[in-house]
Amino acid sequence: MRRTVGIVALVALSTVVAAPAQATGKPAPGILEIAADAETPSLFDDAAGGDADADDPAIWINRADRARSRIIGTAKNGGLRVYDLAGREVQSITPPPGGRFNNVDLTTLGRTDLAVVTDRGLDRLRIFRIEASGRLTDVTADDAPLLFSRDEAEVETQATGYGVATYGRYAVVSRRHTTRLGIFRLQERAGKVTYRVTDMLDLPREFRLPNGATWTPCREPGEDPQVEGMVVDAAAGVLYAAQEDVALWRIKLDGDRFVGVPRMVERVAEYGVPGTYDPESEECTPGADPGYGGRIHADVEGATIYPTGAHSGYLIVSSQGDSRFFVYDRRTNRPLGTFQVVDGNRTDGVQHSDGAAVTAVPLPGYPKGLLVLHDGENTPDQGRVSTNFKYVDWRALKSLTDV
Repeated sequence: MRRTVGIVALVALSTVVAAPAQATGKPAPGILEIAADAETPSLFDDAAGGDADADDPAIWINRADRARSRIIGTAKNGGLRVYDLAGREVQSITPPPGGRFNNVDLTTLGRTDLAVVTDRGLDRLRIFRIEASGRLTDVTADDAPLLFSRDEAEVETQATGYGVATYGRYAVVSRRHTTRLGIFRLQERAGKVTYRVTDMLDLPREFRLPNGATWTPCREPGEDPQVEGMVVDAAAGVLYAAQEDVALWRIKLDGDRFVGVPRMVERVAEYGVPGTYDPESEECTPGADPGYGGRIHADVEGATIYPTGAHSGYLIVSSQGDSRFFVYDRRTNRPLGTFQVVDGNRTDGVQHSDGAAVTAVPLPGYPKGLLVLHDGENTPDQGRVSTNFKYVDWRALKSLTDV
């Protein structure tokens, strides 16, 4: 079953929560500046570094010994990296030939903890069992199917599995270069894990503006505005999906199905801005801003939830374009504040963040929980493209979250 949401009228579906912010080189008033407490080793996206590019983290809690909890991070062509709570690498996993690990989320089948990874190179999920020691073991079934492509020839176009968010035995997966989302049911067979699709949904690719115009985000020809960052609020039956050039969406879930009409939580600041694609620079030249946007500067990215009760807590979203993060009330989606991770005594700051993960479970050194963020411009960088993950003590956000 597949549903398509057609042209979206801005007035009907969007719930903008604040006036657009202006991007400047300095923090705007009211933005909380915090520093990270620890970081993982530098990853370098070049041949010498194994083409490793940090992207998306997940936090695994060792229930028997929280001090041995782990951070699992994707490194694209560099596969997976597993880190301890001090940021030290404890395991490195190489992808299969042609593989490119994009996003990761965790779930539990029976008593088995699993890391579910999108392999965007091969258009499949890779499933890893998390052992009691915290080590990962690949348990993907040999006959695991393609996620979206009809055949291997279509995989070569790289319109493949991209973002992922898990809940129970299900994984929501987005398709690169498209607006499509799919729900896949995880199934265990003889110690291996496979999956099958249960539903699909196409978010809009064009939008009707108040001035009567129809707007489509400027992209390379043949590409539609894709989703990457996602998180599921299982207690509320809600998926939050970050459509990079458009908005953060709230989508209802019912078991293994999408239900109802998707609603916007907040649009990007560039919403409604016309653009012209330049094939030489591979960039879009923007036109005049009609003023229909929100605060998030495209891309809207990593989304994660810090729970404080069955339905209470905080939703955190990355504003990649200006290296800020927005905090919302989990229940109402009311905006609560904005923060930046800046250079501190122990680490450099966070720029152009993709993935985010948070836990409210007390951990050694993090008694109120831990926030892990991708840093897209790690320094010092040795003159190379460098990325990593930053660890933030949740207590640093006290002034935003104690409201």
